[in-house]
Amino acid sequence: MTILICQHDDMCRSGRLGLTLRDQGHKMDTRRLHRGDPLPGDLDDITGVVTLGGPQHVGDDTAWMEPECELLRRAHARELPVVGICLGAQLIAHALGGEVEPMDKPEIGFPEVGITPTGQTDAILAGIAWTIPQFAHHAWRITELPEGAVLLASSAHCKQQAYRVGVRTYAFQYHFECDRPMVADLIRAYPKSLQQAGVTERDCNKDADEHYQFFARQADRLCVNIATLLMPAGVSLAPIPTSA
Repeated sequence: MTILICQHDDMCRSGRLGLTLRDQGHKMDTRRLHRGDPLPGDLDDITGVVTLGGPQHVGDDTAWMEPECELLRRAHARELPVVGICLGAQLIAHALGGEVEPMDKPEIGFPEVGITPTGQTDAILAGIAWTIPQFAHHAWRITELPEGAVLLASSAHCKQQAYRVGVRTYAFQYHFECDRPMVADLIRAYPKSLQQAGVTERDCNKDADEHYQFFARQADRLCVNIATLLMPAGVSLAPIPTSA
């Protein structure tokens, strides 16, 4: 049984989350959709889905975006564990009926993200500080969560930083999967976005140097929680029973 990784860009890799899933005994199937890899025809051998970030935006004319959204809808309906990061979080929102719109200016750097009271009691966020500098790099944001979604974390410029839909679908606008080289690569890769955000590469890397150690400890804890509590290796998860 396998975790499906939907990758949308060479730089937006599974990073520390992928390493943690591997170390916990998971088998992973990474589909590089931006390079033409096909999505699986069914979810029969899939035990979880991770959808990563990328430079694309919801509604872009790509061959894979709507098929991926349909796959996310099916995975959610089956109550498989689903995790979205940045663009992936936006795709989950879009697929499940939420709204995604461009921001006035990109959010790039390490904004302070606060966990909501609901998030403070969520097992996937257990052991994580209630206020954290998270690495953000996005020009779009979720403006309306899907019906029934629960807000888990917010920042001053992006209310929907993390949310849950149902019991096993989690989405994070921030890039907790990034290690320090990935942070530097993303900052360097999009100079126009830096200009629009009103920040410089030097400023962002200075913030990264200041916050990275704390950020990395919290990110590692989140990855372990996901790998052991949301996507436990060797366990076939049954649908969540619903009351009549």
